[in-house]
Amino acid sequence: MTLKLYVDRTSQPSRAVLIFCKVNGIEFEEINVDLFKKEHKLPEYVKAINPFGQVPSIADGDFKLFESHAILSYLACAHPGVADHWYPSDLQKKAKINSVLDWHHSNLRRGGVGYVIQTILGPVLGKPTSPEAAAETEQVLVSSLSKIESVWLNEDGDFLLGNKEPSIADLSLVCEITEFEILHEKDRIRILTPFKKVLKWIEDTRIATSPHFEEVHKAILASKASLLKLPVDENYETVSSIKAMLDIDTVTE
Repeated sequence: MTLKLYVDRTSQPSRAVLIFCKVNGIEFEEINVDLFKKEHKLPEYVKAINPFGQVPSIADGDFKLFESHAILSYLACAHPGVADHWYPSDLQKKAKINSVLDWHHSNLRRGGVGYVIQTILGPVLGKPTSPEAAAETEQVLVSSLSKIESVWLNEDGDFLLGNKEPSIADLSLVCEITEFEILHEKDRIRILTPFKKVLKWIEDTRIATSPHFEEVHKAILASKASLLKLPVDENYETVSSIKAMLDIDTVTE
């Protein structure tokens, strides 16, 4: 039976699952669950697919699963064609990747999602925001980016944990950071510019998963254009502010 992915491409973890499947040639049916229309909270979705009313979720025949990290690890193990570097068979290497994924939810994701909501999405979604809450989430976010540089990217290799090729952890964390495309320019520059290794790692992950990375991220470029009232352009390489930050640094070094 066809694997079904219940996703919204504006969702960071949804993008990670989609890119992973596309890169690894996993056949699937993409079922869009529109977050802005609150389709993830519809009774039929909550009852049949995900009781927590979130995306992504999958249905692999009769088997249903939610939570993106669990989905990524399941798909990596369930499909023999997936290269070992994504989620190694070696127990210790696998445990290291799990440690990054566990850290992610309580740190980078908490700060990143919180900051995006407090600064730009909250008013659109009708959620309460405050300067104090924005400052608090920014502190968590900046601390998380610092830890990525000093802990997870502190070894030789282009990817997390000193790996020479990306893992599911790289894909999950990078998709979290690319959400910052929709931030106001001054905020994005202030937060990301100090982290040169992070910027290079994002670009290395993009290149390793191209062209699927760019295709899936068109949704973020469209959201960025809508929220910031910019011209619509789906070309990731010319429109991505995060990539432009790395290019500027490379030229001026």
